[in-house]
Amino acid sequence: MLRSEPPLNKPGPRNNTFQNSNSILMKEMTVKELKQKIDNNEDIEIIDVREPYEADLATLGAKLIPMGDVEDRVDEIPKNKPVVVHCRSGKRSASVIELLAAMHGFDNLYNLKGGILDWSKEIDSSIPTY
Repeated sequence: MLRSEPPLNKPGPRNNTFQNSNSILMKEMTVKELKQKIDNNEDIEIIDVREPYEADLATLGAKLIPMGDVEDRVDEIPKNKPVVVHCRSGKRSASVIELLAAMHGFDNLYNLKGGILDWSKEIDSSIPTY
């Protein structure tokens, strides 16, 4: 029996990856998994790809590199440790990860599933949603 591949944009079986329309396997991390890594003082980088005005409204304390600046600031993103990329809901960060993987060979990037909206819902309700 042939095993079928997971549908596009759907989580793969028993892992945190999904395949986008460009056939790039993207790793995801839930907000609970990220919180655990932070609590365990794991060596990770968190990049916020939202606009500065959005970070002024709500922040996780991540390094701010707006989506439009990523190409010019790619050298600020480490390749030697896990990097969690987030935005408001997870869509812009997924696009940034696609670009970095395709154009710059990054394979250590994780999309924060649900973005800062899920963080506010599941981890810290004091962070405003917008």
